Amino acid sequence: MLENEISYKIRGCIFRVYNSLGPGLLESVYEAALIYELKKLDLDVQAQSAIPVTYNEVKLDLGFRADLIVEKKVLIEIKSVENIAEVHHKQVLTYLRLTGLKLGLLVNFNSEDIAQSIYRKVNGL
Repeated sequence: MLENEISYKIRGCIFRVYNSLGPGLLESVYEAALIYELKKLDLDVQAQSAIPVTYNEVKLDLGFRADLIVEKKVLIEIKSVENIAEVHHKQVLTYLRLTGLKLGLLVNFNSEDIAQSIYRKVNGL
């Protein structure tokens, strides 16, 4: 399955979670619900995946973690914040570069319109 096909399924799951739970909850709640919805579609989901960082050929053991990686192809960064900041967009792009993944979704569940709160980020796609 290609990244765009996976992304389409992920968006459907995001809408189902948002329509059921609404805005204002903790990120961990949305993450758990989204994992449940994705697994219902038989998608492979890795939660809190470690992101390796190499600096000058030295692997640094740091605590960077991607919220979700779906089918080993699409990274999802979940937020539940008043406003998405520029640093959140940069974070997803950096995670994509570090993991070698091509597609990431940044989603802010603390929104009145979830359709306007899903941001697609690409790394050479």
